[in-house]
Amino acid sequence: MEKPIQPLKVFYAGLYAQDEWEVNKALRVTIGLRVDVPWFGKTGYDNVDADKLTFRDEDGKSVQYKTDKLPDANLLWSPRLGFNWDVTGNRSTQVRGGTGIFTGRPAYVWISNQIGNTGVLTGFEQLDNTRARPFHPDPNHYKPATVTGAPAASYELALTNPDFKFPQLWRSNIAVDHRLPFGVVGTAEFLYNRDVNGIYYINANLPAPQSSFSGVDNRPRWTSNRINSNVANAIVLKNQNVGKSWSISASLEKPFGEGWFAKVAYNYGKSKNTVDPGSIASGSWFNNQHPGDPNNPGVGISLNTPGHRIFATASYRKEYFKFGATTISLFWEGVTIGNYSYTFSGDLNGDGGTSNDLIYIPRDKSEMNFQQFTVSGGPTFTPQQQADAFEAYIQQDPYLSKHRGEYAQRGGALLPMVFRADLSVVQEVFTDLLGKRNSLQFRVDFLNVGNLINKNWGVGQRPVGGLGVNNSYSILTVGSPVADAQGRAQYRLRTVGTGAAAKLIDRTFEPTAGLSDVFSIQLAVRYSFN
Repeated sequence: MEKPIQPLKVFYAGLYAQDEWEVNKALRVTIGLRVDVPWFGKTGYDNVDADKLTFRDEDGKSVQYKTDKLPDANLLWSPRLGFNWDVTGNRSTQVRGGTGIFTGRPAYVWISNQIGNTGVLTGFEQLDNTRARPFHPDPNHYKPATVTGAPAASYELALTNPDFKFPQLWRSNIAVDHRLPFGVVGTAEFLYNRDVNGIYYINANLPAPQSSFSGVDNRPRWTSNRINSNVANAIVLKNQNVGKSWSISASLEKPFGEGWFAKVAYNYGKSKNTVDPGSIASGSWFNNQHPGDPNNPGVGISLNTPGHRIFATASYRKEYFKFGATTISLFWEGVTIGNYSYTFSGDLNGDGGTSNDLIYIPRDKSEMNFQQFTVSGGPTFTPQQQADAFEAYIQQDPYLSKHRGEYAQRGGALLPMVFRADLSVVQEVFTDLLGKRNSLQFRVDFLNVGNLINKNWGVGQRPVGGLGVNNSYSILTVGSPVADAQGRAQYRLRTVGTGAAAKLIDRTFEPTAGLSDVFSIQLAVRYSFN
């Protein structure tokens, strides 16, 4: 039996023109225009049964899709304008910046998802609480004896909106470089991005919610999460333009002369979107955290948001005896190492995702609704014990304590900054051979050198137990049943430890233990000639 393949034929053309205009000796303007157009060969597989089915879009409208229809060829226009202005005419103050639209590199895997997920190449079975398909070591064991080419009995779909366009970004920046007293060069810059053709996903096979929870957490609830029972999901790739990001940075730089150099800089940025897409359509939708309707998740903080970064560097180079040189460099950095989302463990709202439901952060213990439970081989925790522990946890948590009475935001919680320093020593021996300099360089790098001095320096932190998919952190576990007699969502507080040693979680962070958290020494030898 032949293996199923996902053939994708793409044709891509681009054209770019640019002109530079010197308005006067102080002002130079650059104007450019780029045009790109990708188009696809007809390599999709048509599922005639699925083409007849009716689905539901994010606005509640009934829609149908052609399973073999790939995106149309769309012209992607990218004009841009840049300038550099020497304010004083002596380069002591320069203002530079620009604005324009930029087209991202096409991620063709987003489109090839559709070719492989129409129910023609592969089928899909979801069997819960059954032994109908016990494990068998032979992967051919469950393959059908005959293949007719007809669609599978059940399947999942990956679809693309016919007018889908590859991502485009409107980017603008403004920066000032100024020569300060004592030879210091200062720079300040602001950068702003806005989606022109951002992306997001919907599950068109998700019906309208059948009910909602009561109480303060009144999010919608699904008791049935399929419109068409034989379709596991129908994930549609679409465009929207709500994503945005910005960053601000400043730096001071001083070349001292006689081999000395020093620089210090700071940057802070934030990036927002509705989804951080991966390579698999269904995973991008099911793992996207939200507080309500997964087809309208709202804007959250991207996993690529930069947060804070500050660094300082200094170096000294000394040549001597006309055949050698020594360079000593120190680089110190403080950086936000990531962000995460507070979620439930389990499928609270019934949409089919088990790690995508953002928690509601109660104002006080009266808004909590814990369910009593017993740890296997360990203690029983009452609702009151859990409420007391969760209240103490919220008060010590830097994110939750500031957002009481709200739903947690996707990516809203930042990991603590980590501060590390690297020390580098380079010894160089050089001479002239055949009229060119040849050098032999010996280098030693002390990475995270502070940890060499003190074991507690340069160590990062993470939420206790680590993060889950898409940096989700499950502090609450969905109860059984999901709702109490009044229709309120009920849950259990996370525990740490096992058996008799199990206890309710009482702190947010714990030290990490990776290679970057300890010092290391790196040796290198390099010979260069030019």
